[in-house]
Amino acid sequence: MPLHIIVTAKQVMDPESPASAYRVDREAKRVVPTAPIPPVINGFDENGLEAALRIKDAGDDVKVTVLSAGPSFVMDVMKKALSMGTDEMVLVQDDALDGISDSMITARVLALAIQKIGDFDLIIAGRQASDWDNAQVPLILAEMLGLPCITITRKVEVKGGEVVCEHIIDNGYQVVSASLPAVVTVSNELGEPRYPNIRNIMAAARKTPTTWSLADIGMSESDLAPKLQMLDLYVPEKQSQVEFIEGENEEDAGRKLAIKLREAKLI
Repeated sequence: MPLHIIVTAKQVMDPESPASAYRVDREAKRVVPTAPIPPVINGFDENGLEAALRIKDAGDDVKVTVLSAGPSFVMDVMKKALSMGTDEMVLVQDDALDGISDSMITARVLALAIQKIGDFDLIIAGRQASDWDNAQVPLILAEMLGLPCITITRKVEVKGGEVVCEHIIDNGYQVVSASLPAVVTVSNELGEPRYPNIRNIMAAARKTPTTWSLADIGMSESDLAPKLQMLDLYVPEKQSQVEFIEGENEEDAGRKLAIKLREAKLI
């Protein structure tokens, strides 16, 4: 049996887009694009794809499946994962997933899809998504599947029946291992993801992703009741207050500044 790696990949708004390309609908509590800017695969998820493909490059018999969930997909965007060299793609696509930002719901959808996919050895995910930056879904997914989880890694290897990772810490890294199957989250310290070559682009064009609805994985709209309540969504307001300290000369201005800072308990 080949080593089977599942990589979760999320379609997100392009984080490189200017702020003017979006507006916040406070009533609907969602971000709305104001210009037709195409989405992208989440950057950290591309690092996860690269981690899986490096394992595939080093192994004799490795299969990589890409998994994503959402209300709709731009196929040219999602197929980049296939163009990088992955083998299969599974998309859970359902209109009911529109506007879902609850990590519990997303993790449950992915968990049920993974159970439907069947046998796997390793799940790799990006450390967080660039839209909400929650960094929760992979951890909840591991808990739901009853698997060990190694987070924020810069290197991932499979040795025997274990996954061995370099887990990033403030002043370096730790080497951490876990028995397979397991969940691993990958950070951008792993390095730049590979650029699709012509051969893989042509191969990806011939592949048709497997598409499931929520019903196909055993979920209904009633299962999407959020555990998290969003109270408000808004653009932070920036305020700046500047006070010029004047004096008879530089020495007097410096003395007055020191008094101000001491009154504010800053010195």
